[in-house]
This record gives sequence, C-alpha cells and structure tokens, in this order.
Amino acid sequence: MKRLRNPKATRKAILDAAFERMHAHGFRASGLNDILAATGVTKGALYHHFPSKMALGYAVVEEPLKGYLEKWWLDPLEGAEDPIEALAQSIQRRLSTGRDAVVGLGCPLNNLVQEMSPVDKGFRLRLDTLYRLWRKGVARALRNGQQHGHVRGDLDTEQASAFIVAALEGAFGQAKAAQSLDVFQDCMGGLGNYLSSLRP
Repeated sequence: MKRLRNPKATRKAILDAAFERMHAHGFRASGLNDILAATGVTKGALYHHFPSKMALGYAVVEEPLKGYLEKWWLDPLEGAEDPIEALAQSIQRRLSTGRDAVVGLGCPLNNLVQEMSPVDKGFRLRLDTLYRLWRKGVARALRNGQQHGHVRGDLDTEQASAFIVAALEGAFGQAKAAQSLDVFQDCMGGLGNYLSSLRP
C-alpha cells in the first residue's frame, strides 16, 4: 500500500483503521501491527501521532467513535421538528445496514464500555462523555419537538432521553449475544411503541 505523505491524512488513516479493528475485535485484541498493515504507515509515523496504544485508543473514542455517534444518532435529530419521526428513521436506517453491522459487530460504543470501563479510568471518562452527549442531544431534540407540537408537553425529556439511549444500547447488546437480527427488531418494535406514546 502506498504510504501517506500528508500528516493529517496519515493520522486520520491510523484512527480509521484502529476504529475498525477495535469495533471488530475490541481494544485489547487490536494489534498495532494489524493497524499498520491496514494503513501502510510506518511504526515511527504511528508513534509520532500516538505515543502509545492507550493514547491511540483514547483518540479513537474522541474522534471516529464520536463521529459514529453523530452520524447515526445525533445529526439526524439536529433541528428536527418531529424528533420521534427522526428517531424512527434512524432506527430503520440502522436495521437496513444488515445483520453483520448490527448483530456481528454490535455498537462500538457499547462494546468499548463493556470491555474498558471497568479497567481504565481514561476510557471510562471518555466513553461516559459520549453517553452524556448522546442523552443531551436526544433531550434537546425532544424539547424542540415539544415546541413544535410533536411531543407531549408534560414529558420529562431528560428521563426520556436516558431511556431511549438505554433501550438502543440494550438492543444492540441482546442482538449481539443472541446473534439474531430478530432480537434487535423486537427491541426496536418495543421502542417504537414507546416513542409513539410520546406524541400529544
């Protein structure tokens, strides 16, 4: 593979490859040599950008994992007058990605929480920051929906956002454990009923 000469492009390539490896195999099982092989960069270039594997892992959480969260769950809600419909569409898009994405790999955020939060404070704090960002984005969207008459005015948006995020992450975990897309669909059916109950 041709080596990258642009430092920014090199750094992004390393992060993207590390994110893919960590999503598929976890942080501890992701070898630096595999990441180097996927990018074509030298070990020296990797250590220039990330002085340790832990530093690389932290950067993956702060950048590509955050980007994943924004792409799938936050950006579609931004400015949505009807956040219930926007959430339903996001769920449908996730289902349309297929079995491997939902069942085989699961949610990269949830995976890392299970693997690294009990053993490393740096990971735990960074992952918790992403969950806070997610809940805050859903709550903000629900409040916007209240203002536009699409969400019940008496709804506690903070509580509802915490439940929605928990339901989504629980669905990914159950589907991955069962290796069954049907399980994920059942969970999403229940979440869909809950979302419908939030309408005026």
